[in-house]
Amino acid sequence: MSSFLSMKIPTYHILLCLTVLLTACDVPQFNNPYTENEGKLSILYQSFSERPKHLDPAVAYSENEYAFIAQIYEPPFQYHYLKRPYQLTTLTASKMPEINYLNKNGEKLGKGAQVSDIAYTDYIIDIKTDINYQPHPALAKDTQDNYLYHHLTSVQIQSLKTLNDFNNTGSRELTADDYVYQVKRLAHPKIQSPVAEIMKNYIVGFDDFSKQISDKNKTDIKALPMTGVKVINRYQYRIRIKGKYPQFIFWLAMPFFSPMPWEADVFYEQPGLSDKNITLDWFPLGSGPYLLAENNPNRHMILLKNPSFHLEKYPFEGETEDKKIGLLTDAGKQLPFIDKVVFMLEKETIPYWTKFLQGYYDASGIASDSFDQAIQFTGSGGVALTDSMKEKGIQLQTQVETSIFYMGFNMLDVTVGGDSERARKLRQAIGIAVDYEEYISIFRNGRGVAAQGVIPPGIYGYAEDKDGVNPYSYDWIDNKAQRKKITVARQLMDEAGYPAGIDQKTKESLILYFDTTSVSIDDRPTMNWYRKQFEKLGIKLVIRATDYNRFQEKMRAGNEQIFVWGWNVDYPDPENLFFLLYGANSKVKHGGENAVNYQNPEFDRLFEQMRNMDNNQQRYQIIQQLQEVVRHDAPWVFGFHPKSFSLYHSWYNNLKPNLMANNRLKYTRIDTAARAEKRQAWNKPLFWPLVLGCLLFVLLLIPALNAYRRRAKETLQ
Repeated sequence: MSSFLSMKIPTYHILLCLTVLLTACDVPQFNNPYTENEGKLSILYQSFSERPKHLDPAVAYSENEYAFIAQIYEPPFQYHYLKRPYQLTTLTASKMPEINYLNKNGEKLGKGAQVSDIAYTDYIIDIKTDINYQPHPALAKDTQDNYLYHHLTSVQIQSLKTLNDFNNTGSRELTADDYVYQVKRLAHPKIQSPVAEIMKNYIVGFDDFSKQISDKNKTDIKALPMTGVKVINRYQYRIRIKGKYPQFIFWLAMPFFSPMPWEADVFYEQPGLSDKNITLDWFPLGSGPYLLAENNPNRHMILLKNPSFHLEKYPFEGETEDKKIGLLTDAGKQLPFIDKVVFMLEKETIPYWTKFLQGYYDASGIASDSFDQAIQFTGSGGVALTDSMKEKGIQLQTQVETSIFYMGFNMLDVTVGGDSERARKLRQAIGIAVDYEEYISIFRNGRGVAAQGVIPPGIYGYAEDKDGVNPYSYDWIDNKAQRKKITVARQLMDEAGYPAGIDQKTKESLILYFDTTSVSIDDRPTMNWYRKQFEKLGIKLVIRATDYNRFQEKMRAGNEQIFVWGWNVDYPDPENLFFLLYGANSKVKHGGENAVNYQNPEFDRLFEQMRNMDNNQQRYQIIQQLQEVVRHDAPWVFGFHPKSFSLYHSWYNNLKPNLMANNRLKYTRIDTAARAEKRQAWNKPLFWPLVLGCLLFVLLLIPALNAYRRRAKETLQ
């Protein structure tokens, strides 16, 4: 024992040991969350913050759900990736649909038929041959051509944990019957498709079919006919709609109208599988470029290239500038380019942003707390990347989104609603006072454009410059729109009978109520901002915050007064926006999307005339008339169109914003060699702080060891 205590350990020996240990580490992997092999594969790394609730294309209808299902399912048509304005092209269809107009007797009409004569429109769709579904247990068969897993016993189901526990998978060719089957699924009340109510108005026999099968299982619908949907042959089917509705073809590019094999419902409807989360909402079955290989929403979701994917090539043509900027480099090459897509769960923005800067995510949005680090404003009011972003070769893409956020007035309310001049001038005054340019600057870092009407840029009917200005809220000065002065709004308040904001009945400030779901402490600055906007007019704004379910109940019952709402367009046509103000879509009276319950006979007449027209000068003029009616009546304060800011690393290729296409992943190409090189350069581990810390620890430890030795020696003596 005494020999041990007297032993001396030189400092340089300790440092030498530390050096050996550190050099033994695999340095390239020291700071890498992925394996060395994985980093060299053709993999795209993305993130998600919330588990998609639905992956069944008949039900899914949100952006975070479409991020997955649009890569897995294939409707007959899609949006051309490069061409602008947005243009439909074929996906699984072999050609664009044959469209025939028929009279009430079912007789075919010529192309120039009057809308009043058109009782039905037929869409005849031909699909390509040799398109197969992804490998899946629902399609697995034995040597006698019997399905292996359509009659599972309770014992077999008890042993399962995930879809991957099935030993066998199968595939088969996609047929016209799968598209017809999916339309029937949309009508099934038990599936609760969000578009069922809309389709009842258009697809012939849809409503009758829905009532007929209300008490039947999902699997019972295959043999039951729907009048308006018919299989013509193995690769051709027909959908018949009521009247003329040119926008219906846009629906045929949405996941709702993707094919679904009947085997999927038979397989997933087996009792006990849903208890294991083995459902269509958890494990989709499609024919697209990717399949969902792993669904672990508490950690990650992984897409793999579909080994059965059919031949599809990168576009040969686009806009004039596309070739010059390299967007046609891959023209004619087979899709997809990425073998694997890893979606990692990231609930916090700071670690997500840090990993992006390290190169561990290939793309990123920009959170408010990272905005100044990434973006700088130029002298002309434009935006550019900061020097630190440019040094990394990061690419910036901005795009005004085809959506609108607006402040709505419940037109059934006795104070802010109705068509009286008093209420109208009150709404117009508020439309001037609520300064959305300021809102965009404060709360969105400039990421938005103040709306002048219902239609966002990029949608047919949007008017540029002076022609597109809302004259009730803005003046055209020096070739740009400028919000009217607050004195104009105050004058409108006087004319409405609220001088200085005083309600003549109570002789006190007019009290209005703002209904919202913004209940957290983080929402307080926004709510305070709204209060200040109304204070400009002498109005006292009372915030009524509730949870989302209660808020929805108030909206359905018409018990709200003022609220903020938003809408993302489903397809690039103004009909998908103006229908939000169509009287027959009133939320209270008809359960529709007209959340403000606006009713104006002139607007409804113009809307009904416009919605079924082809795009031409007459339709354009009617759209401008619709804009004028809404601007004058002011059921909305038009709010703003969001502007997206997206960052991509230099190795991310074939980048072009496409707000209509959700299936963009198949066009993406990653330069994996460049990524690996950049990652290594940006993430070299710094060992000197560790060495310095160890040295300080040793220096502090030596006196303690010496003191301990002395005390031990004295004890022994």
